[in-house]
Amino acid sequence: MTSEERVYDEVQVHVQLGKKLPTWTFADGHIQRVYNTSGWKGTLMVVNAIGHLAEAAWHHPDIEASYNHVTVKLMNHAAKGITDKDFELAQKIEDMVMWQPGKADGALEGTPDDDRYRYIKYED
Repeated sequence: MTSEERVYDEVQVHVQLGKKLPTWTFADGHIQRVYNTSGWKGTLMVVNAIGHLAEAAWHHPDIEASYNHVTVKLMNHAAKGITDKDFELAQKIEDMVMWQPGKADGALEGTPDDDRYRYIKYED
């Protein structure tokens, strides 16, 4: 932990989540999010992608994996609270997991809207 790390109080955490991460919640000292998947394959894909981001950032969440969902919990253990590291990694995770190429301009079409291929349940 650097001396510059700010630890947010509960009210500040809720304000930040409301502004930047409305699908995330604050509970038990963590900011957290549940991602619904279409089954085990999707769960593993989400967990591994989050693992890559966490390792690259050197900030590691608690992850709970189940057959059809993944729960991600972030808290800066060294700072004993929620810091900018948690919000920044949460945003990276959110952007990556919920990315839908077919919704953006470009050549990538995205996963077909068919249960045989769908691995994540998007919230749109």
